[in-house]
Amino acid sequence: MFAARRAGAATPEEKNKTLFFTMSMRPAGARPAQLPASRDWTRPPRERYAPKMKPSATANAAPIIADRPEVMRTSGWDDYALLDSGHGRKLERYGAWTVVRPEGQCLWTPGRPAEAWNAADAIFEPADEEDAGRWTLLSSVPALWPMTWADVTFNARLTAFRHLAVFPEHAANWEWITARIRAAKPEFRMLNLFGYTGLASLAAAAAGASVTHVDASKKAVGWARENAALSGLEGAPIRWICEDARKYVAREVRRGARYEGIVLDPPKYGRGPTGEVWRLYDDLPDLIAGCAALLSEDAGFLLLNGYSERMTGLALAGLLADVMAGRGGRVDWGELALMEESGRRGAGLSFFARWSAT
Repeated sequence: MFAARRAGAATPEEKNKTLFFTMSMRPAGARPAQLPASRDWTRPPRERYAPKMKPSATANAAPIIADRPEVMRTSGWDDYALLDSGHGRKLERYGAWTVVRPEGQCLWTPGRPAEAWNAADAIFEPADEEDAGRWTLLSSVPALWPMTWADVTFNARLTAFRHLAVFPEHAANWEWITARIRAAKPEFRMLNLFGYTGLASLAAAAAGASVTHVDASKKAVGWARENAALSGLEGAPIRWICEDARKYVAREVRRGARYEGIVLDPPKYGRGPTGEVWRLYDDLPDLIAGCAALLSEDAGFLLLNGYSERMTGLALAGLLADVMAGRGGRVDWGELALMEESGRRGAGLSFFARWSAT
């Protein structure tokens, strides 16, 4: 990851998010198009997430791009809940603490009374600069506090860029990744680029993978290592690398390194540890091509997230299908969404595309 994203000068972490719309043109009187498929990826049992491990029928052919988007929904867990949303804001619970944060796409009317919102422990007040602002504390919120998801324990904290060092919508990805790793061969190697505070890395390690975690922010890597200790995974096979993602991937390609799974969560814009500039639209195609070259012959997945007002899951899917030509498999695409505790509404916060071999 780049320092500017989540622990530096600027962070597009909760960057210009938009709801994902599927539009269908049809003649008058025609039946409406079928709605996009959706699943709740954070409800038990885990077994339903395990893939069917049989050879792909399209091996050595172009990947099949799913014809419909998928909504991977996170409904919250013991230590996190989207309590309510509306009027451009979210009311969330992180452990024992409730916070109010901006979310422009929540255009509807809040479901809870004003008293519930006014009882929040902290409110983020945005500034004119993207994602910048300040927190107003309404109670004695600590500098950091522990939270747990599945086998991973981590510190939450109020950062200067509206987030809390965890992005709960990614719980859907963590669930999917761990299911794939558990269903794969014992020697599973995963590369996590732009890994931030390491929750995907730790979830993968807890599932049995050997993980390489790469982030350009020294502070973020430090937080990730703290989370590993909190999770009892300080002795797990995780390599912690503070480096520009492009440089690391290029070096790994030259070395002939291979991985069974790769995860990327790149920002729209950022800077590397020695001033390297990252621009999503300019730099992502080459980086993804390098990642494709790092996948082993029996690799299981390549997962890409994207945050940008001009990026869609279908665009990411097209990119993955391009670089994975000749590998067969399937490319699914769509968005990650946080669902309100009531289950009535949700907000799409990130687009994704993922190639899987089976």
